[in-house]
Amino acid sequence: MEFVEPIRDRKKIEAMKKLLGDSPRDKLLFVIGINTAFRVSDLLTLKYSDVMDDKGRLFEHFTLNETKTGKNNKVAMTKGVQKESKEYISRNFEGNMNEYLFKSRKHDKEGNSQPINRKSAWRIIQQTADQLGLKSIGSHSLRKTFAYHQYQMGTDIVLLQDMLNHSSPAVTLRYIGITQDQKDRAVKALDL
Repeated sequence: MEFVEPIRDRKKIEAMKKLLGDSPRDKLLFVIGINTAFRVSDLLTLKYSDVMDDKGRLFEHFTLNETKTGKNNKVAMTKGVQKESKEYISRNFEGNMNEYLFKSRKHDKEGNSQPINRKSAWRIIQQTADQLGLKSIGSHSLRKTFAYHQYQMGTDIVLLQDMLNHSSPAVTLRYIGITQDQKDRAVKALDL
């Protein structure tokens, strides 16, 4: 697996949203990904029933059982996620609460839709990042972007560690590339 970076520049995040706007599904995947600590493998399992009730009202939180850890994770929906979700649902919901939010064109033997796979999610994010000249970006960059910007806004590292289910604050700092950023700043500041 290739090492990926968070998207550090907020202007690049906005540019990614704009480029992904041609595909509301892909844009929603990106927006939810950068606004939660969910792994892409968990994002792809989301169904309409995970984001709204049977009357079409959005929940205030996502709640899902994480595939990797088996832990139940509850994350608030931001205003941006709610806005994108409403827009997407109004155009794409066909009445089946058990449909995948990020469905592919593929169906199983019984004719049920399937979600896009991790490789497709990676390709969507990576190709869009390439258009913007961003390097080392993939689907896992979404989770790292969330964590990076949370940290930059002053979120306590121990809270981030818990949100990401990491074993220590040092692991979390390394994961989001903060230690490398700090090293780079220190070296550039010296400039003898």
